[in-house]
Amino acid sequence: MASPLLGSQLGFQSDGRHLAGPSLSASSILAFWHLASLDAPTVAVVWALAIAASVHVHLEPWIITLLATGTWTVYVLDRLLDARRAIRSLALGVLRDRHHFHWRHRRVLLPLASCTAAASVTLIFRLMPATTREHNSVIAIAALAYFSGVHASAQFPRWLRSLFSKEMLVGSLFAIGCAAPTFTRLHTSGAALAAVLGLAFLALLAWLNCAAISAWESRDAGAAVHAVAAVLALAGLLLAASLPRSLAPTAALLGCGALSALSISALHLVRKHSSPLVLRALADLVLLTPAVLLIPGVLPR
Repeated sequence: MASPLLGSQLGFQSDGRHLAGPSLSASSILAFWHLASLDAPTVAVVWALAIAASVHVHLEPWIITLLATGTWTVYVLDRLLDARRAIRSLALGVLRDRHHFHWRHRRVLLPLASCTAAASVTLIFRLMPATTREHNSVIAIAALAYFSGVHASAQFPRWLRSLFSKEMLVGSLFAIGCAAPTFTRLHTSGAALAAVLGLAFLALLAWLNCAAISAWESRDAGAAVHAVAAVLALAGLLLAASLPRSLAPTAALLGCGALSALSISALHLVRKHSSPLVLRALADLVLLTPAVLLIPGVLPR
């Protein structure tokens, strides 16, 4: 029998079971969207646009392109490094379908990631103002620190490794990256407060997403996932209802985020009836609720 690291491919789980028929079904498209790391850039773009729209900020196309290419590059490299580390330590049991997929197709994904990285750097130095580059360099340093901490963690003391969870760091960095383009274009304190609310809720939602996926993939009971998701959803709804009419767009954004949290809670309840791969893809799919706010005329003014 072929190794799961070599046998996993589009449409198959690591144990060889087929996910869908030979036709291009919705489940196979969803699986590819997740396995090829297209889910994270999609979520990042939707939330970046939604946060910007909630405070009436327009993001230029090059910013969205940079966010998409940069996010995809980071996720591809992260999964390839995870797979490489697991292979070297002979700990293949920690790898998931997405790692199998990336390692199997590394000869395609790595050159593509190099191209998207080069495109991102080109956009940064050709189109991004110098002052914005200085502000965003803080995010870049934080992302580099994350990579160093995760992929060279064995070199750090145990107390330092346990100081911050990977889920919390990923959620915070993801949210900051999505909201940063909007913050550099704000001109009023009221708009800044609205953007902060969107950023904070996205950070908590991204953390919940990562924590839930970690529990599902490790077959952990994850009793806290359902409770935290319910509390986050309730907090989002209550906060949205308490905001003044002038912040109606932000209230709508928080309402969409609350719906995402409720969806994660629902996925947790049915986790035993779905494979980790399906759960992972759906957990990212439900984060796209703010996409409805991008439809012209939907977002309140």
